[in-house]
Amino acid sequence: MTLRICSILAALLLAHAAAPALAVAPAAAPAEPAFAWPNGARAAVSLAYDDALDSQLDHAIPTLDKYGLKGSFYLQLSNPSVERRMADWRAAAARGHELGNHSLFHQCSRRTHDWVQPARDLDTISMAQMQQQVLLANTMLTAIDGQQQHTYTVPCGDTQAQDGNYLPALHNAFVAIKVGGEAVTPSMQTLNPYAVGVYAPEGLSGQQLIALVEQAGARGTMVNFTFHGVGGDYIVTSAAAHEELVRYLAAHRDQYWTDSFVHIMTYVSQHRGHH
Repeated sequence: MTLRICSILAALLLAHAAAPALAVAPAAAPAEPAFAWPNGARAAVSLAYDDALDSQLDHAIPTLDKYGLKGSFYLQLSNPSVERRMADWRAAAARGHELGNHSLFHQCSRRTHDWVQPARDLDTISMAQMQQQVLLANTMLTAIDGQQQHTYTVPCGDTQAQDGNYLPALHNAFVAIKVGGEAVTPSMQTLNPYAVGVYAPEGLSGQQLIALVEQAGARGTMVNFTFHGVGGDYIVTSAAAHEELVRYLAAHRDQYWTDSFVHIMTYVSQHRGHH
């Protein structure tokens, strides 16, 4: 009997000792407050297009205009299309499309991109040279569209010049900068406006593109597409898939705010922290 009582007391003591550990289990972290997009939209959508390609003027812009949506066109200012079709680019800007900075010569690292011409190898030019060229590109864009506020898409996402990262010194020249990464922004509260992720689709169907938009809606954040060729050129998205996406966005304006990247990021900078 004594042995049994001792066993019961020992069990009670062990249970008492364990109780505090169970009581102080950490609480679940609170969910991030939903970001307040205009007119109660679930998410923002940026439709952007790199390199100043003819197919963008021939297919992408007419489709956007047909459905009343605005896009962002990042001009590589040395591309012959800029000079040859200057009137078309200027007219697109007059209709509300953004003309963004994609540098003068699209410098990328030749170490990781063997198609880069030696004269345009980011590995062989200094930070100061690249910075001066990007700032000159802003001046050229203003001469085309009259706008003073610009955004920048880093060619290839490469930021390392011969002597270091050329990007930080350019932050004050831009509303926001895109550097590559994933399509859907994970969090609006932690988003670095000078390192915004983007996705360059190639060969995706309209439904696959729409699925990315819906992911952003589920998160309450934003999705950033960077198209290249639309129905032509390279890194191609078919004109049909592109139009299916644009048609969907136009039909769901109450859920998705589609606008130029400069407008979206200006709104984000003004409203982050306000819910």
